[in-house]
Amino acid sequence: MKVLLVDDERNGREVLRALGEWEQNGITVLLEASDGEEALELIESEQPEIIFTDIKMPRMNGIELMEQLHAADYRGKCILVTGYDDYQFMRKAIQFNSFDYLLKPIDPEAFTKVLENVTQAIIADKQFLESEAEFLGDAKRLLLEQQVSALCMGELNDFSILEDILPKEEKIDLTLLSFYHMHQPAPILDNLKYELHRYAIGDVFRFLQEENMYIVLSAADHWLQIENWLRQHLDIPVRLVQKPFYALEEISTAFEHLTVELAEHRYRTIRRLEELESEQRGQDIVAYVQSYYMEDVSLERLSKLFFLSKEHISRKFKQETGMTLSQYVTGCRMKQAKQWLEKTNKTMYDIARLLGYQDEVYFSKLFKKENGLTPTAYRTERGSS
Repeated sequence: MKVLLVDDERNGREVLRALGEWEQNGITVLLEASDGEEALELIESEQPEIIFTDIKMPRMNGIELMEQLHAADYRGKCILVTGYDDYQFMRKAIQFNSFDYLLKPIDPEAFTKVLENVTQAIIADKQFLESEAEFLGDAKRLLLEQQVSALCMGELNDFSILEDILPKEEKIDLTLLSFYHMHQPAPILDNLKYELHRYAIGDVFRFLQEENMYIVLSAADHWLQIENWLRQHLDIPVRLVQKPFYALEEISTAFEHLTVELAEHRYRTIRRLEELESEQRGQDIVAYVQSYYMEDVSLERLSKLFFLSKEHISRKFKQETGMTLSQYVTGCRMKQAKQWLEKTNKTMYDIARLLGYQDEVYFSKLFKKENGLTPTAYRTERGSS
């Protein structure tokens, strides 16, 4: 695989070079460009599968580059690298199908994870194409998907294509499944296709005009069966819209209706990101930590609770409190420990356990580091005997 690093600063490109475990992830060629225009020339000639691009660059910035690639139907994966924790950029990233994004200064572990994810995604894409070729023959299946896509868009009127592949039912369900670009649904939908073929109740097609969108055509009486199957086997987010039609000539109208629904869903997602930009979100996170500091309060847990990346929460938390999450939690726990030592007869073991420390010795060392005294000495000097 080939990777293109785009940054107007040589140091920025060198940092990315140094961070990447390239060979371990199957990367054989590393290319560099200093701005979007130079990157476009390399993309045309070298066809890299992966692009890491800075946002703020002269001549053509990273967002403009992504816009050009989106318009050109680039099939590789793009990762934005930015020093700005700004939802404006995140909105653009969603709009132009960014695979992921990284904030500067880049955390080595975050970079490693993104690199692993993107290479695995490309491998999964290739495996999906290979499995397609084995199932029906690559050329035949691709032609069929082109025809179904064209029928849905109203660009083809030969409905005999569908007559050969759809069950003989009065009513057919048209379902669109749209997945986020960091996820790889192909293997799961390949299994769904097998089940639909097995029971002769429909088929699944890639919508070739948009990456990670799939068209399901199925007998209407079996929709609940298909929906249950998806619930059991899909463990990644999906946007799903469905509409029945009675005559094959109605498929383009039904498809247009569903694409409008999907666009509205995407708009609501972007609006949700704008809401998360508010300072209140940061205050909510701090308030949660203040309430639950005696539990396992980790960046991973906060990420799941507030639907934000661990990196974003870490930066936001430090902006709000001037401390890291770990420092803040320790401070809250030590404050509570001092109150118990002063006003109660709780044992050191009980205090440590209540504060979330399984090791009493570790708690004692941490307390002394924070307060200059061991818990026992502090209680003797200040508190209850």
